[in-house]
Amino acid sequence: MKKFSRSWISSKNPNKQRKYVANAPLDVRKKLLKVHLSKPLKEKYGKRTVLIKKGDTVKVMVGSFKGIIGKVSKVSYKNLRIFVEGVKTRKADGKDVLVGINPSNVQIEELDLKDKIRQKSITKK
Repeated sequence: MKKFSRSWISSKNPNKQRKYVANAPLDVRKKLLKVHLSKPLKEKYGKRTVLIKKGDTVKVMVGSFKGIIGKVSKVSYKNLRIFVEGVKTRKADGKDVLVGINPSNVQIEELDLKDKIRQKSITKK
């Protein structure tokens, strides 16, 4: 199997960047799921971005669902999308389904700090 190349950063070519993301292993994909914190959280923790997790409360900043605040119900590492409660669309057969949102289009309003490991990683500087 061919080794994954991390040299895409030197390229501004969009198709090379898309190829990098499409072929990226899970450890790289995880880094692509970081989300910006709101201003009060940014000041409190001294960090700009945090890895998104199920249970976090987010606000949609861009798109047709702009302004909706809801909890993250699912995080998809395969598709690099997050699913937020309240961000739904209706299918042709009448069922409501959650819409996948790019993590760059949301902002974390409230963190879920039940996990002690996550709490420790966020508070350290």
